[in-house]
Amino acid sequence: MRAIAGCMILLFLAPMISGCFAGDTVEEIKENNPFDDLCPNGIANNTWYHYPGAIDALTTPHIVNGTSILQGENIPICTEGTYYGIGFSTFEPTIGITSQDNIYMTSWGNGAAGATAIIQCTNLFEMTNVSEYSCQDVYSPTLIPVGNSNDPYVYVDPWTDRIMKFDMHALLGMTVETSDDEGETWSPLPTGASGTSIQDHQTIASSPYPAVLHPTTWVFCINGNWQSPLCSSSFDGGLTWTQQVPGAPPNCNSGGLTGHMVGANDGNFYRGNPSCDGEGYSIYKSTDGGLTWSEHVLPTDVTGTADTWNAEEAQVYPDEENNVHAMWMGVDDLPYYSYSLDQGNSWSDPLMIAPPGLNGTGFPAVAAGDSGRVAFAYLGDTGGDTWNGYISVMTDSFSDMPLITTVQVNDFGDPLSLEAECGYNRCGGFGDFIDILVDSHGRAWFGLSHNIGNNIQDEGIYGTTMMGPSLRGTTVPLNVLPEGGPQTLA
Repeated sequence: MRAIAGCMILLFLAPMISGCFAGDTVEEIKENNPFDDLCPNGIANNTWYHYPGAIDALTTPHIVNGTSILQGENIPICTEGTYYGIGFSTFEPTIGITSQDNIYMTSWGNGAAGATAIIQCTNLFEMTNVSEYSCQDVYSPTLIPVGNSNDPYVYVDPWTDRIMKFDMHALLGMTVETSDDEGETWSPLPTGASGTSIQDHQTIASSPYPAVLHPTTWVFCINGNWQSPLCSSSFDGGLTWTQQVPGAPPNCNSGGLTGHMVGANDGNFYRGNPSCDGEGYSIYKSTDGGLTWSEHVLPTDVTGTADTWNAEEAQVYPDEENNVHAMWMGVDDLPYYSYSLDQGNSWSDPLMIAPPGLNGTGFPAVAAGDSGRVAFAYLGDTGGDTWNGYISVMTDSFSDMPLITTVQVNDFGDPLSLEAECGYNRCGGFGDFIDILVDSHGRAWFGLSHNIGNNIQDEGIYGTTMMGPSLRGTTVPLNVLPEGGPQTLA
């Protein structure tokens, strides 16, 4: 199960070793070690600096043929992880962030009349003490609240700040509600988005693809128990929806389950699920507002694919320059990454991105900031089904030897779940999927569940880096946030 990771370690170590024996002395390397005095209080025990293939960067020479690989944007910055509780339970915690620095998460069944609540957290981004942030339900329907949802979903349009509350009801249909004022008011009546098939495992996104009646085009895709996902588009901000169409090329047998969909600055839409031949994973792209889709096969012939509940979900995200970043779980249950510079037509060699010491991972999610700056989120087992939350970031993913900085958002002794094989199955508040976004300041926010709560089982939490590199602009440190953790749980 570790054969792939082991081979990659040897491949990456080879040029380093040759560089060391080509005249670089151990003394020279030690004198220029960029990790010396990196953090004032030392590197946290739940932070790892490593290269692809779980190579420890602290013990591996960084000088290759007389030149450090840790330069330019590929440099280490002192990083620590933490999390902040929202005070409400969650299920399949999708998230959204507005330009006002408010962050939103769904809370299943805790809204008006048992509806899905939309939990808004404020003052998280600039706080100096955890007492300064607060979270509250902002779903206040104009008329009658929409009944409880089997699969709650929230999405914020990055181009317009419109909040989309997207609910699925007993596999029979879906409703859409919108807010354009940070959740203060909501559309008078929900819009039906049912189409012609049963509904399950929905995902929704927007892009600036030209629309006549709204600044952005919206697309949702669902599992309709058909040979591929079924997708529908809205060109008026979610008021009306087109007839559902296949979310894959003709005669594609990818299956209906799909990863999160996302829109790019160039108007394209992307999502991942099994390839048409069922042999691996592919990214599916639409260049016409979700009406037709093309397949772009990922290099999973190298990594294999995980045989788990989440095996159907490859994840994808475009950066600000429309480069496309993909993530999936390999046959060894470890996370892999590949990028495309040509809208998915070709892909880089896959890299295993987990730090040393993980026995297995699950629930992949990926987000990107500026060009080549990527954040990965996943659950990981450190032994005995002790499941933790991880964020791995790259500030120069296009480097020949990218530095990966990984944080465990929860401390050791504070696991998110102890359920057997949690990362490989539907598990507690995680449900089928989790979510990650990068805010306008370059900080990654990881929506997930703390399944071992105080007064609330399955409490929603935001995992993040309370300090670390920005994923926007140049590689500079983020402002430091206060430590969260169990003290923030309800």
